[in-house]
Amino acid sequence: LRLANLGYLGHMWELYAMWAWIGVFLNASFALSLPPAAAQVDARLAAFATIGAGALGCVAAGLFADRVGRTTVTIIAMAVSGSCAAGVGLLYGGAPWLLVTVCLIWGISIVADSAQFSASIAELADPARVGTMLTLQTALGFTLTLVTIHLLPYFVDAVGWRHAFVPLAIGPAVGVWAMVRLRLHPASVRLAGGRR
Repeated sequence: LRLANLGYLGHMWELYAMWAWIGVFLNASFALSLPPAAAQVDARLAAFATIGAGALGCVAAGLFADRVGRTTVTIIAMAVSGSCAAGVGLLYGGAPWLLVTVCLIWGISIVADSAQFSASIAELADPARVGTMLTLQTALGFTLTLVTIHLLPYFVDAVGWRHAFVPLAIGPAVGVWAMVRLRLHPASVRLAGGRR
């Protein structure tokens, strides 16, 4: 349970800060290469597409997790999303189409693993305490999001948009570590019908 929760916290460290600030980031980036009116409209559309693309990730991850395992899906999703967090700033002010492509990949991967953490808790917890464990997981995760949502402007002030999202990659890195450890734990056979 501790490892599944740590994976979830790594996921939440990144998720809501990205959702909260991706539109501002895109607007600032597009303003460097597009006329102001077009930059605002394009940034809004790109932010909507980035967040909305997560639905594709959730559906695909749910289908794959039942076939290849929860830890496999969460490890892949967090590795991709963490890589996007670490690298998306390098495209700041560059070609909008390339930046949007990376943002869409980020949007798909950043939320793809979300349901797998709740499912893991439901499968690993004592059946009499599943509701309590899910409540605790959710409460801790959403409390953590307050930290990164509020820290991101300080990151922007300190290092600029090129590197502001890099600290968000810490969460997925910790999450990957936790899920690898969970995969090796004997209790992981209870995940996804034995598909870790």
